[in-house]
Amino acid sequence: MDARKEGLPRNARFSAQQPRLLSLTPFFIACAAYFLLRVPDDPPSWVGALVKCLPVLTLAGFLRTCSGGDCSAVLQVALLFSALGDICLVWPQAFLCGVLAFSQAQLLYTWVFGLRPLRLGLLLPVLLVSLPFSGFLLSRLQPDMALPLAAYGLALSTTLWRGLARGGRARWGATLFAISDAVLAWDTFVQPLAHGRLLVMATYYAAQMFIALSAFQGPRLKTH
Repeated sequence: MDARKEGLPRNARFSAQQPRLLSLTPFFIACAAYFLLRVPDDPPSWVGALVKCLPVLTLAGFLRTCSGGDCSAVLQVALLFSALGDICLVWPQAFLCGVLAFSQAQLLYTWVFGLRPLRLGLLLPVLLVSLPFSGFLLSRLQPDMALPLAAYGLALSTTLWRGLARGGRARWGATLFAISDAVLAWDTFVQPLAHGRLLVMATYYAAQMFIALSAFQGPRLKTH
């Protein structure tokens, strides 16, 4: 099968091997540990940062042991950038470093999902939702944060578009990631939400799991 005809990067190879659910046991245990040990009022600490990023690190390890090819390798790097972002966001003073790390992860997700076929029809609803929300959010930010977060919003919207175009698990992963970040932005910059951070992390971990599993859904893009 010619990857170019399927709209994927030439060197992206997806694994035909389907993982067993048991292989994700470390991820589920790490998620449970985060939600059980999480104390919202705890001061930032390296222990807290490790517990927060551990589920994503287990997904990177899962891909290393269960998959192969360039697609898996790129996703592993993206997950490591995400874990770095998780660590940075534990400390408020490192917020922009976290945004930079997650921006790099989004670019790598977009690379893996592929840029063809474009499916411009999917871009319109993404823009109709993301542009008004981003404009409202940017109006509430300090000037020094507006540009980095605008750039991140663009990267996230692109990932969402390409995830929807790819379909399957990639669609779910990209959608949940966008929901997680939208809730986080509202909770942080607009108005605190009841159980907001719990919802942010639940959708975030689910998003990363689906994106990791997209390495196994095969190279064919859904076209309808």
